[in-house]
Amino acid sequence: MDPKHRGILQRQRYNLVKALNPPEICDGLLSKGIFTQDVIDGIKSKETRREQARQLVTDLETRGSRAFPAFLECLCETGHQDIAELLQSEDGARHPLPIPVQPLQVPLPVQIPKYTEKPDRPDLTPSVVVLPLKPEHLPLHKSLSPPDMKRENQRERHKRPRRDSIQSYKMDASPCGTCLIINNVDFEPASDLKDRKGSNIDCDSMEKRFKALNFEVIVKRNLKYKHIRHEMSSLAKRDHSEYDCCVVIILSHGTEANHNRFPGAVHGVDGPALPVQLITNYLNGKNCPSLQGKPKLFFIQACGGGEKDIGFEVSPDEVEPSSGGIDDQMDAIPMSSSSDSLSTSDEPDARASLPTPSDILVSYSTFPGYVSWRDTQAGSWYVENLDRVLEENVATDDLVTMLMMVNDAVSQISAKGLYKQMPGSFNFLRKLLYFQSPQP
Repeated sequence: MDPKHRGILQRQRYNLVKALNPPEICDGLLSKGIFTQDVIDGIKSKETRREQARQLVTDLETRGSRAFPAFLECLCETGHQDIAELLQSEDGARHPLPIPVQPLQVPLPVQIPKYTEKPDRPDLTPSVVVLPLKPEHLPLHKSLSPPDMKRENQRERHKRPRRDSIQSYKMDASPCGTCLIINNVDFEPASDLKDRKGSNIDCDSMEKRFKALNFEVIVKRNLKYKHIRHEMSSLAKRDHSEYDCCVVIILSHGTEANHNRFPGAVHGVDGPALPVQLITNYLNGKNCPSLQGKPKLFFIQACGGGEKDIGFEVSPDEVEPSSGGIDDQMDAIPMSSSSDSLSTSDEPDARASLPTPSDILVSYSTFPGYVSWRDTQAGSWYVENLDRVLEENVATDDLVTMLMMVNDAVSQISAKGLYKQMPGSFNFLRKLLYFQSPQP
């Protein structure tokens, strides 16, 4: 599909999911050669109408160039003219909206009265003479030409696209999976790290949010370096066979660290820092077989380094600036020493010979090397906006799309009227990921 049309579907996903009647649209897309029966069976396997509609739109985005105009036709044919016009308005009227096809009406034979007697006799009754229609009087329509229809159907079959491989992760287990939250607030004096006031607000919001998303949430507070490793090892040893996903959220001070895959490191309350790369390795396919092929998500609220970003000047209409809190603090110290960085001698699960991770996404609160800001009264910029975006968009959008929304929101905040922050992620997911919608 044209990237422009894919973008339109993504922006209008909420309206489409809200309005569509999937069985009607599926029938039309099948007849037009856009969907195969296998794709439709996958859509109908979803339990609710909204889930079916969401899967329909997701699958539609993976079709070829004919998918968008064919979708517009299906909308018009099934009484969704308003939605079709909405999509068409974004497309710049490139494709004229189809006029709903009415049943072909062939004119009745012309009846001309013919008098059997002279017309000046008032008592005469006319008889009817039926004149046959000439071919040029017949309306033009493809349905009147069976050979043409046969050739058109053959062309449709030849142009029918193959079934695409990109799909969504299975996310319907109950509970969906385990969510481990590590919340480091009170740091030991010997660590030379300040206490992280406001982090409990982040922890509470993430605990509530992922419970609402049907995760089993485990919260651990004020963990030392070795205890972080112990909790990750325990999580890896759990049996995740009945689950569809695993989430790890770490709220702590952070720093830079040597790496060859995932940057950054997070500090235990005693001071030493554990590289993010080692944290993710606990759940890779080798160390946690029951999570093979399933998404492993890591959300890191910690600094990626000690550099402060003062941003760059743009025109006023580029952003909607907003200021941070009255007491913004950083979650950073300088780059960790070599003793805290990766070492193949004491960290055998970090060897370069391990396969490249799959089904892993690491979302960072800030760009590697830069500080991450936290309001002592309201929590961190990143977690606050992550929680809000999940609440507002989880029913309609996939995770990567929502993280872009978080990036945009955080990028428009300023600390002390000067400093900026840019979240980002390292994405090794193979499919789209939709969380379960919270139950009303």
